[in-house]
Amino acid sequence: MYIHIGNNYVVKDNEIIGVFDIENTTTSKKTRDFLNFAEKNKKIINISTDIPRSFIVCLKNNETVVYLSQLNSFTILKRTEKIKI
Repeated sequence: MYIHIGNNYVVKDNEIIGVFDIENTTTSKKTRDFLNFAEKNKKIINISTDIPRSFIVCLKNNETVVYLSQLNSFTILKRTEKIKI
């Protein structure tokens, strides 16, 4: 199944490793280091037309890709139908 992650982008649900809230997770140095490493290696795709609110870590063809999205992480998680509301 495909999940819409914002701004006309979709990813396969089985490629998603995690969906994270930027505001809450970037307080951790390890998360900031991970995002800096991904940016230096050109593995970040900014699909946000506004300030990003979440990032989605995916594994595509054995490569880690990070999408920055303007959608709330909870909204994306609801779309995966893997959590019950």
